[in-house]
Amino acid sequence: MSASSARWKIVVPSSPSEAKGLLLASIRDPDPVLFMEPKLIYRSIKEEVPAGDYTVPLGEARIARPGQHVTLIAWGSLVSICQKAAEKCAEDGIDCEIVDCRTLVPLDEKTILESAKKTGRVVIVYEAPRTSGFGGEISAILAEKAIEWLEAPIVRVTGFDTPFPYALESLYMPEPGRICEAVQKVWKF
Repeated sequence: MSASSARWKIVVPSSPSEAKGLLLASIRDPDPVLFMEPKLIYRSIKEEVPAGDYTVPLGEARIARPGQHVTLIAWGSLVSICQKAAEKCAEDGIDCEIVDCRTLVPLDEKTILESAKKTGRVVIVYEAPRTSGFGGEISAILAEKAIEWLEAPIVRVTGFDTPFPYALESLYMPEPGRICEAVQKVWKF
């Protein structure tokens, strides 16, 4: 069974309010759901979380920041890092759109492809090692289904191909500076 036809789901929230809505939707979903909980979103992102009952649809990405020039695709705690990078890039006149995948399985290909077609440039940001990371799957989808709209190669900003160095986490994880370098690369291509 391919990931696109799978009845199971992988969910990765990007903020406390998204976490609540996605968790409630996951609990109510009739199929198995793997809920990945990035602890960093609880330590670094401050926001009001609605007290009432609400859900966030599984399988639907969201545009976390609209933009015209470069698409940043991320999930989990790296969505907020992409927000910081997009603010820095805006100072240089580059308007970044951020796609928060929310759910990796099923992946909302439609939103990703529409954003890539709109901007013509894509940077995928994820914390896993570069080799065998899920961003490679997204790159393949873009290469198969949106190549004629892309004006630059797809660039990935990732963790490194090493064991995760807990003592050097800040050097390993993608940060705004590395993301801005990738945005500049695709913008100037």
